[in-house]
Amino acid sequence: MTSGYGHMTKITFKPKQVTKRLLSELPTRARAILVGRFGLGKDAKKLTLEIIGQKYDITRERVRQIENYALGTIRKSDTFKKEQVTFDDLESVVDSLGGIVPEAELLNEIASDKGTQNHVYFFLVLGDAFNRERENDEFTHHWHIDKDLADSIHTSLRNLYKNLEDNELVLESDLIDTFLKEVKDLNQKYKNDEIIRRWLALSKTIGKNPLGEWGRSSSPNVRAKGMRDYAYLTIKRHGSPMHFSEVAKSISSLFNRKAHIATCHNELIKDARFVLVGRGLYALAEWGYSSGVVKDVIVDVVRANGPLTRDEIIDKVKNERYVKDNTIVVNLQDSSLFKRHKDGTYSLA
Repeated sequence: MTSGYGHMTKITFKPKQVTKRLLSELPTRARAILVGRFGLGKDAKKLTLEIIGQKYDITRERVRQIENYALGTIRKSDTFKKEQVTFDDLESVVDSLGGIVPEAELLNEIASDKGTQNHVYFFLVLGDAFNRERENDEFTHHWHIDKDLADSIHTSLRNLYKNLEDNELVLESDLIDTFLKEVKDLNQKYKNDEIIRRWLALSKTIGKNPLGEWGRSSSPNVRAKGMRDYAYLTIKRHGSPMHFSEVAKSISSLFNRKAHIATCHNELIKDARFVLVGRGLYALAEWGYSSGVVKDVIVDVVRANGPLTRDEIIDKVKNERYVKDNTIVVNLQDSSLFKRHKDGTYSLA
């Protein structure tokens, strides 16, 4: 079985045969209830407490009691002891995947079909070595075999989240490097990119955008929803100002989303993250570009730097705007705003 990261995970046991031997320890109704609850039948469908209760004309709570009794009976049986090799094998799989693994990924690593996954989940519930952490605001459903390791990973993920700015984006390689520093005291066998990515996937507070960059999950730069968010990611990836028509085309190619040029332009105009720096050219405000017409930019430059020569003003304005030299010179002639001195420098009037 090949994982999303090219890992090969093999098990030595046949899940359905092991389940059959374990269930043979139970009376008929208890066996049927476990089959229904865990989806161990031919159609792999998991049944709710309510549906099973209606079938046997008993309460949901009574179904739960029988389920717990059935699991306890199996754990105390000689058959369970004889199957210890199965649970040892499963434990070594969890360890090879990092010792703490998102539930969905763990099941997908071992089997591709839902039926077999249900049997593996059944063994995880039965086995003494496996601990399930339920999904909450911070983490997805996951399994671990070492509480100290799990506590350490949880703490490290919380620290990783705290150290990210609200809308910051980080390259995956940089995030992995940072995470490795957080977990420097852990067993060396866990310190590889594949396992770190798996641990990162535990977190619900940090996530990855469609371009593979990481940040806080709450950020629109990570959970891109509308045209403006996709435009931001597109220009950021490009690294320099783009014409709105090119932004629209790039959104279509990068994210496989239809982006009409006129609509894209309208969205860029409305969002403070973008600055018009030339005819139809937009840059990101975070790059240091200021808003306003060319004359406003010249005022800001002279105010910030004091008297400057014409060439110095042209250079500094062109750091803010994609504009022709002559356009800047023409605007400098406005004597109501700018005063030219004998030494050739300009200051505010």
